[in-house]
Parts: sequence; C-alpha cells; structure tokens
Amino acid sequence: MLTHDKLYVQLYNIHGLFRGQNLELGRDADTGGQTKYVLELAEALSQCERIRKVEVVTRRIADKTVSGDYSTTTERVNDKFTIVRIRCGGNKYLRKEQLWDHLEEFVDRSIKYLKSEGELPDIIHSHYADAGFVCVELTQFLGVPFVHTGHSLGRNKLKNLLADGMQQEEIERKYKISRRIEAEGDIIYYADRIITSTQQEIEKQYGLYNTTRKEKFVVIPPSIDIDRFYPYNERREWDDETQPIRMHLREELWRFFTNMNKPIILTICRPETRKNIGGLVQAYGEDKELQKKANLAVFAGIRKDISQMPEIERNVLTDILLLMDKYNLYGKMAIPKKHDVELEIPELYRIAAETRGVFVNSAFNEPFGLTLIEAASSGLPIVATDDGGPRDIVGNLENGLLVNVENSKNISKAIHKILDDEKLWNLYSYNGMNRIKSFYSWSAHIEKYNQTLQELYSINKVNPKTFIRTGKKLFSFKKMIVLDIDDTITGDKTAMQELGEILRNVQGAVGFGVATGRSIESALKKIKEIDFPYPDVLISSVGSELYYHKGDGEYALSSGWERHISFQWKREQVKNVMDKFTELVYQAEENQRDYKISYDLDEEWDTDISRVHAALAKNKLRANAILSHNAYLDILPFRANKGKAIRYLAYRWNIPYTNICVAGDSGNDQDMLTGELLGIVVANHDFALNSLRGRRRIYFSSKKYARGVIDGLYYYNFLEGQI
Repeated sequence: MLTHDKLYVQLYNIHGLFRGQNLELGRDADTGGQTKYVLELAEALSQCERIRKVEVVTRRIADKTVSGDYSTTTERVNDKFTIVRIRCGGNKYLRKEQLWDHLEEFVDRSIKYLKSEGELPDIIHSHYADAGFVCVELTQFLGVPFVHTGHSLGRNKLKNLLADGMQQEEIERKYKISRRIEAEGDIIYYADRIITSTQQEIEKQYGLYNTTRKEKFVVIPPSIDIDRFYPYNERREWDDETQPIRMHLREELWRFFTNMNKPIILTICRPETRKNIGGLVQAYGEDKELQKKANLAVFAGIRKDISQMPEIERNVLTDILLLMDKYNLYGKMAIPKKHDVELEIPELYRIAAETRGVFVNSAFNEPFGLTLIEAASSGLPIVATDDGGPRDIVGNLENGLLVNVENSKNISKAIHKILDDEKLWNLYSYNGMNRIKSFYSWSAHIEKYNQTLQELYSINKVNPKTFIRTGKKLFSFKKMIVLDIDDTITGDKTAMQELGEILRNVQGAVGFGVATGRSIESALKKIKEIDFPYPDVLISSVGSELYYHKGDGEYALSSGWERHISFQWKREQVKNVMDKFTELVYQAEENQRDYKISYDLDEEWDTDISRVHAALAKNKLRANAILSHNAYLDILPFRANKGKAIRYLAYRWNIPYTNICVAGDSGNDQDMLTGELLGIVVANHDFALNSLRGRRRIYFSSKKYARGVIDGLYYYNFLEGQI
C-alpha cells in the first residue's frame, strides 16, 4: 500500500443546499442526513495526514428564495477543503428529481473545471444516484478510481411505494424512478468500490440489481462528532454558552406542553412518507396510559407555510396535524416549526435524556439511521424499526429495542417497557454512551475509509484503468485538427499517406477528429480501407452523432451530445412536413438515424432550401436543413451540425476555438468552417463554399484534397513545436 502518497479526493454531492457551515438540515427532503454526512466526511478527510486536498462538488444555485451562500463558485472551508459549485439546469433551486435532464450539463462543466485546474483527482466519490451518474461519465472518460455511496436505492424505493398503493405512473412522474434505477445499474457496474452502512444494505437493497458483485462492497457505518453529541450527564467547558440554547428549547416545548415534568418521547426526521411519523403519533394517540406517562415531541423538518411546501412534505405534515387533532393531543404533543440543527439538536437529545425519555425512529425502512447514534451518544435509549441500519446499531450498542412498526401498538409497547423499567433505561443509556466510540466515531470511520482509498490508488498506480482512451488524451490536448473524409482526406493517395503520417507524429500532443456526413459504420469502414489513423473523436451523420475512441478501432457514443441535441427534436413531425415536398426522395432506412432524416434531391429541385426552412417554421418545428453537393438534404435537430459538435467538444474539453483547425470541401462543412475556428477549404471544394471567400480565419488552399489540408496547416503554423 502506497500510504506515503497524499491523495486529492473529490466528493460529488449534487442536490440539496450545501455549504460549509450552518447546514439547513430538514429544510426539505433533499437537505437531510446525506448533506450532513458529506460535510463531516470532507472535514474529517481534510484533517487526515494522507490527504492533501478535498473538494465537495455540488450544484451552484443563485435563487432569491435561498441564501446567497449557495451562489458562490468556490467556498474555502479550511486549508485543504473547498466546496466547488457548478452550474447546471439554470439558477433556480431544483429538487433532485428535476435534475435528471441537466446532469449531462453537470458532466460537461465538471470536465471543463478539471481541465481548467490542470489536475485530475486521485479518487472521485459520488453520493446518491445523481452524483453517481456524473461520476460514471467521469470515470469512463478519465479513468479515475470511482467510489460510490447510495444513501438510498431506487429499486427499494419503488418496491416500498408500490406496497403503499402508489401507482407506477405517479411514481414515475414524481420520482423519475426508471431513470434513477437505470443510473444505479451503471453505477454498480462501473464503481470500483461501493460503501454501505450495513451488510443488510448489500444483501437486501443492492441485491435487487443484476450488476451487483459482492467484492466491490465495503461496509463503513456513518459516524458522528462525539464532541457535539456528548452525554447528558457530563459537563463541558462550553456548557455556560449553551445555556441560552437550552432555555430557548425549553420555552419552545413549554408552548406545547402543559406538564413539562414528564419524560419526552422524541423523534427527529424529515417529513417523508417512509419515515412513518404518523405511525408514531397514532401509537401515542391510541394509548391513554402513554399520554399520562410521557410527552411527545416531533421535530419534522423546518417549515413556514405548509400550504406552500412540496406535495409530499405538505401531505405528511397535514396528516400529522390531523392526527394530533383526532386524538386531541394538545398540551401533550409538540411539533415546532423550526430548529437550529447545528446548535439545538444536540441539546434536544440531552434534554430528552434528562427527562429519562426515549428516542423513536418509526421509519418503514431505514438504510442507516444517523439520529439513532446521535441519541445513543447523548445517553438517550432508543426504539427503532426492525429494518436496515437500526439492526446493526442496536446489535452493536445494545441500547434499545427493535420493533415491527407496521403495527403501531408495537411502538407504544416498546416505549412503555423502557420507561417503566429504571434499570433497563439506565443500561440502555450507559451502553449507548460508552460503546459509541468503538463503532461510530469519525476516527474509526476515517481509518477504514482511508484504507479503502489507498488500496484503490495503489491498484490504479500499477494498472491505470480507462474505458474511453480518448478521455485522458483530451484532458491534456491543447489543440485539435478536425477533417472531413471524402474529398478532403481522400482523393490523392500520396498526400493522404503523408497527412496520415503527420497525424501519427503529433498524436500525443494534438487531438485528431473526423467530421463526416457518413454514418459511424461507413466512416470506420472507409478509415480502415484507406489505412488512415483512427480519430480520437468521430463526428458522424452530418454532426448528429459524436463518438469517442475507446481503443483498437472501437467507439463509444457521446450520451452528452445526444442529450444536448434531443432538445425539442420532433422527428416524426418533421418527417411529416418534409413528405409534402414531392421533389425530395426519402433515402433508404440504413441512411436514416435517430437525429438525422436524409433525402435525395430529384432533378426538379431548384437548390433553394429556404422553402424547407419556411415550412418547418410554419409548423413551429426547430430543425437544421443542410444541403450537400446540391444532391442531398439532411434534416437535423436545430442544435446539431458539424460546427456545433466541434464547439461542444471545445467547451467540454476546454480547448480554445483558435486552437482547433478544421478542413472541408462541401456545403455540409460550412458551419464548421465559419466562426472562430481556423478553417481550411481545399481547392476541390463545392461551388457553395465560394461565399466564404474573404472571411476571417478561412484559408482557401490552392491545393486539392489532403495536400490542401497540409498546405493549410503550414499556413497557420498550426503544428509548430508539435512535430
């Protein structure tokens, strides 16, 4: 193990509101335990000697409804830990289910950020499926070792929602569940290690996926700051500073309770259906003896106006309040509207413990249960769902009871058992406080986590992985050459061979791309036939498809480009409009693509395609019409053509336009020859390109075919210092 190497680690945590202090935990369903865990993990990592740099990569939000803290592009938390915010999906705050359509943009901007920094991380670690989607793309392109933590899984969520009676269509609408499950399958396949909280999570949740391989999994339970969640019966030097906090909390509870001299049954969680808060309220409401014996305090996130909250939170909170009214729990049940997570929650556990109360987690399913170990560390016994993480926690700490929460009477019965037995309460309280360090301290967590990272780093040093060989090359390239095939590369065999040799000589320093009207299959067949170097990037079908070289002549489709051009593309509607032009002949199906509709022009066509543009506009369809050799017409999405594909590459891989040289000969090359790119028009060009003469940054060579390309490269001194 190369423990002397100091690692640069990136943690990807895209959704929610993330900042370096005063986390708004409970503000909504996306700003909960995961957010807190990632922040504390990053802070703990930054204190580790074997780590030189930690970044949490999250989404940048510039929205008046949230704090301005989330709009800064970088936030320095300490000397080794920085939060990096990357824009995607606009500026507004979006819940995680709304981010799926924008994650390719996050990938593009992440690559751009990394290249601008000039350094790849040694390890990337994603949290939740959205970040996992991004890290799958990054590890494919850049070969960086990839660790993932799911926090929760889509298949398990789907199973539970269906069991609750929700319809598949509604689940899809609310949660985009199919996209999440598909992404999780890819994550499991591509991740080098998957960190789980419990063994049950591997067997019962990841076991629902076909791509699961047990050797990838590492069980590392989450941890807490035991200096914040210290025992209720210990004094600390800062106790005097916390007195105002304790007084405020007691005053808040007094607003609800008529009798404060009773044990407190406490629960703290987000207002989600799976948390089953209603089950706890029902258990308390149906048990008159328990109401006499104890008060109930429900801290269910932060709210201002329930009617303005997202549907799920609104429904859960409304149900809780209706149950409170149904069982007439006024004076016995507290449900405060807000709390300070950083300062008040630790005191809340201790106040409940001082009353000799109980903490309850009544969730239907619980991947881990961070609040349970916070309560344990504070000395508060627990009653928890007999599912997932609580089994491991109670098994390790022996500090409470597990129950089947499907029957609310099981909850009340367990609470009675702990409250009525003083020795049992003392035992559970003592066990929690004294065993917490061995199992759930950050020092124990980081030791195992660091071991996992160092092992991965060592393996990658000896045997670097990469799925798409071009990715790491593009990360280092500062220049690119992009050429059409037919009559630009081809046409003069001697010149073509000379150009091929030039490209081979600079392949470590200058990227090479092909932009062609041919399909990927036809283009590769031609490249092999003429024994030309395989391009790093292949733009095919007139710019409607983009491929990266995986190695050995194999290519991978760019899902990012496909997602980008699919916007407002209505293929069937476009075809219906085009079918009305009798002068157009629909080409054979093998020439058609998902994002390209191709036609031959018959003899009656007058070469004026303005009528096509007018027809598309009249039908409110956005598309590109591209004429080639006055004989072929291709209809593409409005975001697609050769030039736009090259500019997309330039953006994603942070290559200046003026460092990209392109060459072509026909009308479908026009869009890549214009603009800021360095253009070369070979002498055998179509008449249509004459309109570009005199344009800035377009060189008309007096030489044909590949000889004209070579001439243009020398004209621009493009390869100076590269050969």
